[in-house]
Amino acid sequence: MLLSLLAETAQNAGQFIHFEDLGLRKGIDLGFFELRFYSLAYLAGIVLGYWHLTKMIKAPGSPMAQRHADDLFFYCTIGIILGGRLGYALFYSPDFYLLRNPLEFFKLWEGGMSFHGGVLGVLAAIAWVCWRGGISFLRTADYIAVNVPFGMMFGRLANFINGELWGRQTDVSWAMIFPEDPLQLARHPSQLYQAGLEGAVMVAVMLYLFWRTRARWRPGLLVGVFTAGIGLARFTTEFFREPDAQLAELARSTGLSMGQWLTIPLIVLGLAIAARALMRPPIGSAAPQPAAA
Repeated sequence: MLLSLLAETAQNAGQFIHFEDLGLRKGIDLGFFELRFYSLAYLAGIVLGYWHLTKMIKAPGSPMAQRHADDLFFYCTIGIILGGRLGYALFYSPDFYLLRNPLEFFKLWEGGMSFHGGVLGVLAAIAWVCWRGGISFLRTADYIAVNVPFGMMFGRLANFINGELWGRQTDVSWAMIFPEDPLQLARHPSQLYQAGLEGAVMVAVMLYLFWRTRARWRPGLLVGVFTAGIGLARFTTEFFREPDAQLAELARSTGLSMGQWLTIPLIVLGLAIAARALMRPPIGSAAPQPAAA
């Protein structure tokens, strides 16, 4: 719907859409401080995920109690922030963040987070909480995986509002010219594609599997579907996204961007985990059917 609106706007204007004409702002000016939507997006994803997790653990078959959910909320938040930022610094711009401008690492409000780094941070947080609480790592990861797409959706929308991580050059009717693009080319609003595939579509898939099927009774199935699904979505949308400038040569020489190379192992791993879960008998065969949302 949003893309249709953009296309109609461009058609009425008789030219490509100029991002600044949308009237979007990067944050809310509080006078003494600008509250960035990028920060609010992460906060919204984490809070919504925590709220939904507390609802999930009240349904039959939960591997954890409320105190575990509270611990996961705290440690996963740290894992997302530190893992995502560190992953971006290591995978995408190590010279800039780790050698030449180390203080820039802490400017989270300016963007620059890696999904793959965030995943590693969340996995470390889950492992820590499970070890301390004596609960199943795989089943806990299943429950967390259902909630991750909320944050993915909000994060990509924030990328769009920031006017960053734009797409490749195109002549589609909803092509957009971003003000910070030095070439001022009409490009795909690939942030919206990612918000749709990595966010909205995965939200629908994961919620359906948890609330309308018995996927929760097969340890690893939910996390496997999420890993393969998010990997495939990212691999697809990367064809429309402009590679990071410092990694453009890698994309030209190999035909795939850094994001795609990092995503291939996720797809393979996710399929393997899901297949393993389906080949094993479900737990709690006598458990009641899952409740409807």
